[in-house]
Amino acid sequence: MRAPAFWDAGPGHPLARALAPVGALYGRHTAARMDRPGERAPCPVLCVGNFTLGGAGKTPTALALAAHLRALGANPAFLTRGYGGRLAGPVRVDPSRQTAEETGDEPRLLARAAPTILSRDRPAGAALCVQAGADVIVMDDGLQNPSLAKTLSLAVVDAGAGLGNGRPFPAGPLRVPLARQWPHIHGLVLIGTGDRGEAVAAAAAARGLPVHRARLIPGADLTGRRALAFAGIGRPQKFFATCEEAGATLVATRAYPDHHPYGPADETTLAAEATRLGADLVTTEKDHVRLTAPFAARVAVLPVTLAFADEGVLLGQLRGLVVGIGR
Repeated sequence: MRAPAFWDAGPGHPLARALAPVGALYGRHTAARMDRPGERAPCPVLCVGNFTLGGAGKTPTALALAAHLRALGANPAFLTRGYGGRLAGPVRVDPSRQTAEETGDEPRLLARAAPTILSRDRPAGAALCVQAGADVIVMDDGLQNPSLAKTLSLAVVDAGAGLGNGRPFPAGPLRVPLARQWPHIHGLVLIGTGDRGEAVAAAAAARGLPVHRARLIPGADLTGRRALAFAGIGRPQKFFATCEEAGATLVATRAYPDHHPYGPADETTLAAEATRLGADLVTTEKDHVRLTAPFAARVAVLPVTLAFADEGVLLGQLRGLVVGIGR
């Protein structure tokens, strides 16, 4: 979905005020659901979630945390719902056999790094993670889902976007009123810079929660390349800024809704415009797995990795997961 503009216009926007009663009802219902006790998994569960609807950087965060867990001697596996895909699971993701239409885009990226289980039933998925050899589960999203008990929950916040107008859906982007979410998390991952994110970081610190500051690092050099960048993610503008950080000269950008299913018309339009502009097509890893094979071959991918500014406190939290798993 594409977030409505009024979510960023402040809590006093007329639409936000008009939808506030619906948001209050939705918020109470989802908060009560979030408070339910979950089923315990056979091993520790690290939940990488966010407070709001839409993207905040959970997938690169999950990948970075899994890499740290491996360095600590653990064998992590990813557990994902597979948003946007047809499969309900539980099933192990195999990009060589399954399409993006079946699994969604994010599970295909996760499966490159570690065993990845797609399951809308989180407890059943956790059991399959253990069968796949995991001794720690990294759950991509699911902070508000109560079905599986979490050992450690980290909320990811995009510092540029913050929490929008701070209202619950549909009046704003919050999945659950913020005051009801704080008791469920053990730390904040703040990606990038921005006053909105700093306000959330200050609120987390006031509650004694660690704030793990991080930034996305481009994984390719685009210096000297004229680019038409396109993306269907939570905040396409963030990707466009990363392209410029990688050295590209952006001659055009095209933003699509998050998890946009690219069709023949989209690909034909993008190809024709790139030819007209004399530009290279560049997109994200998540978008690239949703393209058809012939078109994908002419599109450059700009991967990103998440780097933490100070890993000390973070590693301390992760060691708490590893202790007690037989190492």
